Formats: sequence, structure tokens, C-alpha cells
Amino acid sequence: MSGVFDLLRHSGARIAVLGLAAALATTACHKKSPGEESGGGIGSSEFKAGDGSKGSEGSQPERVRELATVYFDYDSSDIRSDARPTLKSNGQAIQAHSEWKLITLEGFCDERGSAEYNLGLGERRGNAAKQYLADLGVPAARMKVVSFGSADPAVQGHDESAWRWNRRVEFRVSR
Repeated sequence: MSGVFDLLRHSGARIAVLGLAAALATTACHKKSPGEESGGGIGSSEFKAGDGSKGSEGSQPERVRELATVYFDYDSSDIRSDARPTLKSNGQAIQAHSEWKLITLEGFCDERGSAEYNLGLGERRGNAAKQYLADLGVPAARMKVVSFGSADPAVQGHDESAWRWNRRVEFRVSR
């Protein structure tokens, strides 16, 4: 089932189907402690499951070389110390490029955990990066967070050597 999302790509736009959440939940490995909530995700006002929306002038959000990906530890949305210089550099690039109207922060997870949990964790990761950039002076109005959960892994595989590259936030630009 993890490859289902890969089949749903069309013309470079990512589509996440929330209706598959129940079916994908059977692949869950993450066990929540009593009282632990799944966090934002589906009910959050910032959540958009890869809506493929176009930028202000009709162009698809694009990756740019000036904005680097940041990575996260397992089951965590805390900004790692090695991600801080990357985020600082990304913040400087965003502030230097006023033609970048909207920066989309895309949160991703590894394959472990339920679909619902991973969507929430991806959102928390995106929001943590957004807050860090806002604290550096990047206007929050120029940023939005989208969670893809475990859909669209950067590296295929079922061990830590792949998972470490899939726990990430990527940046896309709408001009």
C-alpha cells in the first residue's frame, strides 16, 4: 500500500487521498503512550494534504537550489542542531527573493506509524520549521505548511539507512 501515493501523481502535482488513511493505518508501527494525541493533521487549520494548489500566478510550486531540505529524528518534530544553519540560510534566501510569493514547507515522515499519525507528525515538522524561520524574521504570511506523512519517500527502503532521509521538511516556491 505504501506505493499507492506514488501512483496518484499527475503532471508533477502531488495528491494525497485521505480516504486511504484507514487502509494504510494497518501498517502502523508507532505505539502511542496513554493520553498521547495524534496532533494537528486532518483537523488542523494549517493542514492541506498535498492539495496541488497553484501559486499566485498559476505556476506549480517548484524546488529551488537555494532552499535546502532539513531532517528530523525519529518520531520528533524538534529542530535538530544540524538543521539550524540550514534553516538560517533558507531564511536569508527567502528574505532576499521577494519574487518568491509563497514558500510551501512540506513535512514528511518515514513509513513507521499510522497514516493519521504520520500526517500529524509531518505537519508538526513543517510548523516547527515555519516557526523557526518566523523567529528569524521571515514573514509567516509568506509560508504555508503541507503534510504528506509517509507518502512520497525520498529514499526507498525499510531500515534506518532509508528512513533517516524520509524524515524531512522540503521547501517549494510559488512565484
